[in-house]
Amino acid sequence: MDSVPLTPTTDVVNKAAGTPVEVARLRKFLIAGAALLLCFSVPLYQVMAFALGSEFYSYILIVPLISFYLVWIERSEFYPAGTVIPVGWAVTFLTGGLGLLVWAGLLLLGPIKPEHADVLALSMGSLVLLLAGSACFFLGRQTLRVFAFPLAFLVFLAPFPVGVETSLETMLQQGSSATAHFFLSLAGMPVFRNGTYLQLPGFAMQVAPECSGIRSTVALLLTSLVAGRLFLRSPWKRLVLVLIVLPLALLRNGFRVFVIGELCVRVGPEMIDSWIHHQGGPVFFALSLLPFSLALYYLYKSEHPVVGPALPPRN
Repeated sequence: MDSVPLTPTTDVVNKAAGTPVEVARLRKFLIAGAALLLCFSVPLYQVMAFALGSEFYSYILIVPLISFYLVWIERSEFYPAGTVIPVGWAVTFLTGGLGLLVWAGLLLLGPIKPEHADVLALSMGSLVLLLAGSACFFLGRQTLRVFAFPLAFLVFLAPFPVGVETSLETMLQQGSSATAHFFLSLAGMPVFRNGTYLQLPGFAMQVAPECSGIRSTVALLLTSLVAGRLFLRSPWKRLVLVLIVLPLALLRNGFRVFVIGELCVRVGPEMIDSWIHHQGGPVFFALSLLPFSLALYYLYKSEHPVVGPALPPRN
């Protein structure tokens, strides 16, 4: 019987169906991942309960959903056969994950009661590293590219250690007060700044930790990471999109403090208790999305230039 040549259409179908070797690799990784999730079921329950009880960390609840969605939309890329990366990567991630797990155990068994957020951060960090090690061990290079970003994004399951959260709040407090001082001075308002304190005519205000804007900043950071993954191809352009988050955060929060300060001086000190102070965060967050969206659009268009119509040939 004569052999039938493989047509391009048949080749595409076979590629999408996956090679037996790659399907087996993916199956082994999924089994290992399910086993890890079962082993970490108690820390996962604890971190979800922690997120439900926290306004700041409520974003943790949607992190696994985002990771699953990012894998799902690229599921057609699971199966092309690819070489396995060097086993050293898997060993490195697995060793790091076990190290964090031991660290969390030592904190719990130590004489000093640790912060709950610190233990959860170590536990979730351990889970992510162990998942990454399993992916490196089982998956081919091509399939691993699909899983790499969603797996890395799972690091946001971990709350910030208390020391890190405090440092971020302090940085945002100082930066926001400096930005607000600049806006007030630019508007001609007499103002004296001492750290996070702003002395205005007949009124003094402080950028407190709860007014640092850390929640909106983290939300914008997550948005930039996901938007860069979905819409941009160039790694450095994705990095640019992430790097503009901090300047936008300082401008947004500094502008909010500026508006509150202006209202307190020109309308009355009672404006410090107005809705714009206590419930106005989403409004200013929406405003910060405007320059963010413009930056994303510019970066996207730079990768997708508009091709003009071809000129007619000269006679």
